[in-house]
Amino acid sequence: MSASDGWFIAVAGYAILLAWPLSTVILVWFAVRYGGTHRAKVVNKALASGGGKPGYFWIIVPALNEEAVVANTVKAALGLRGPGGTLTRVLVVDDGSDDRTPEVLAAIDHDRLHVMRRELPHARQGKGEALNAAYRYIAHRSEQEGIPANRVVLGIIDGDGQGSDNILVEVGRLMGDTKVGAVQVQVRIRNRNKLLGAVQDLEFGAIVDACQNMRDALNTVGLGGNGQFSRLSTLISLGTAPWSNCLVEDMELGLRMHLQGVSIRYTSRASVTQQAVVDIKRLTRQRTRWAQGNLQCARYLGSLFASGNIARTSLVEILHYLVSPWINAIVAVLLSLSGTVGAIGLMIGHPLPILPTWWALGASVGIWAAVTTFPGLVWVLVHRAKRADESMSRMLLAALAYPAFLLLGLTATYRALGRQLSGKQAWAKTERLVEEPLALQTA
Repeated sequence: MSASDGWFIAVAGYAILLAWPLSTVILVWFAVRYGGTHRAKVVNKALASGGGKPGYFWIIVPALNEEAVVANTVKAALGLRGPGGTLTRVLVVDDGSDDRTPEVLAAIDHDRLHVMRRELPHARQGKGEALNAAYRYIAHRSEQEGIPANRVVLGIIDGDGQGSDNILVEVGRLMGDTKVGAVQVQVRIRNRNKLLGAVQDLEFGAIVDACQNMRDALNTVGLGGNGQFSRLSTLISLGTAPWSNCLVEDMELGLRMHLQGVSIRYTSRASVTQQAVVDIKRLTRQRTRWAQGNLQCARYLGSLFASGNIARTSLVEILHYLVSPWINAIVAVLLSLSGTVGAIGLMIGHPLPILPTWWALGASVGIWAAVTTFPGLVWVLVHRAKRADESMSRMLLAALAYPAFLLLGLTATYRALGRQLSGKQAWAKTERLVEEPLALQTA
């Protein structure tokens, strides 16, 4: 390798490495500039007319062995109020639970609570199938009651989720635009008193929030598994099974909506909270499932590019969203290999042109450490400015732990690739933590 080749590789490597903090700065701009509901003036005019504002809300709670948390989730959902004081109905899909979930639900006496018990062999076919069963029930009931499908909204709140008091009002406001078929609200972490919880809240409350704000501006908002709200009419247009058995059925549903030209909005003015996974092994398993689902959704890339319903800039952003985790994984391996080979070359007396001395190797490691630490520190400032509901000391600690959190994500990415190639699809359920019980609102 010539010296010029070495310098070219070095410049290219540093350019790739520095692209991360640069992209962080761009996302921070969206986090500060946009509040999650400012796509364009034409949208705001449509919202003002309120022609599509829904009048009926159903909260679907998919439950499989959720005895530790489902009571609080249901009680919180029953207390939600929509526009004009609209009350919400809650449908819990007990997907074949074999713990005390049925007993916990039976103990909640409320006329707006509906429980659908699914038994084997139909139960435990994936979260998507449970949601489809709930959707068909609500569609049939709405038809019987003579309620127009475009006025009915289905919200998904996971077994450990709790929506903010204004969540239905905000969703209803955004759906005042008749073109809006779905809304995703911000996700926050409740148990952020633990380090892993604080890191995950930094991720959801600042980083994912900024990404969704950018996607909202580009009309490429993605749906999440928790806190997604869809018009019944939009789901009906997707057939009898809008959700699939993809490991990230929420992401796939969002992609299918984009293919049909459905507008999806994001708001950080309302939120749903959930529990963090505070065990390293279980967290890795969760992120592996997400990464494998991301791989499964890559099959939509061809259809997205062939579709005439999506702008070119939006397609680029969706492509980045689906592919960037794998690019990051490859870059991480290349950087690690270059550092390892450089160290070996110095030890045997044949240094690489790009790392001719131990000082150069040390400087490269220092730059790598600074680049990987910088984004977390910046996101702490964003989190503090926008949320201001957590101590600076705890969030700074979360920022310092963030590079290790990313390393865990890279490990999950490679595990996901291995599982996908080997055809493994089965997953163990994420365990919940017991919380203090909430009071049931009877109104």
